[in-house]
Amino acid sequence: MCEVALKENERIDDLQRNGYRIIQNPEKFCFGMDAVLLSGFTRVKPGANVLDLGTGTGIIPILLEAKTDAAHLSALEIQEESADMARRSVMLNHLENKIDIVTGDIKEADQIFQAASFDVITCNPPYMIGQHGLTNPDAPKAIARHEILCTLEDVVRNAAKLLKPGGSFYMVHRPFRLAEIITVMTKYKLEPKRMQLVHPYVDKEPNMVLIEGCRGGRPRMTVEKPLIVYKEPNVYTDEIYDVYGY
Repeated sequence: MCEVALKENERIDDLQRNGYRIIQNPEKFCFGMDAVLLSGFTRVKPGANVLDLGTGTGIIPILLEAKTDAAHLSALEIQEESADMARRSVMLNHLENKIDIVTGDIKEADQIFQAASFDVITCNPPYMIGQHGLTNPDAPKAIARHEILCTLEDVVRNAAKLLKPGGSFYMVHRPFRLAEIITVMTKYKLEPKRMQLVHPYVDKEPNMVLIEGCRGGRPRMTVEKPLIVYKEPNVYTDEIYDVYGY
């Protein structure tokens, strides 16, 4: 029996981790593999204080709570409808003491949270620049995918303000913006330290990049071996099954 009320078109999905579940609305926006891969790429030390910027329906803090020994996880989301789903998912999993969902704007994150107060910050930001290809710029899916309400620089600038010195920033993005990503991270003293390209198949070009930066870190970046998603159509590689926990 469900402990929280579902709204129209919502469903509960099993996350295959600690028995955790998440409320989603396929009519609006559902989390994708990029969020799951980011949760697998992120390193969280025991006792860490974590923030997820633009959390959507809360998938990343819920997965990180399942996978790590973080002391506390906060999450910021500008769309109240998504934030409400995230809060109900937190309640569904009885994680109210571990995860806080805050409704607010990434551009104002430094006013919502205390400066230099987080050990780890994660973000699965909008990938697409501007209004290209948009039919409804107010739609939840458009806001999640396009830089309508915040830009890459907004994300990086605020993450730099909120991270403790030596704290880590983790982001998933698209390789076609990699030069811009590294430039902006360096500008705000989030030194790129670790990167991994994600390929749909071994013979296809990458369609995602996972990157870690360190606030005030020294210049030196490790490029990890590529992560391949499928070994054949609809069959994940062993590495992907490991991330998903199957």
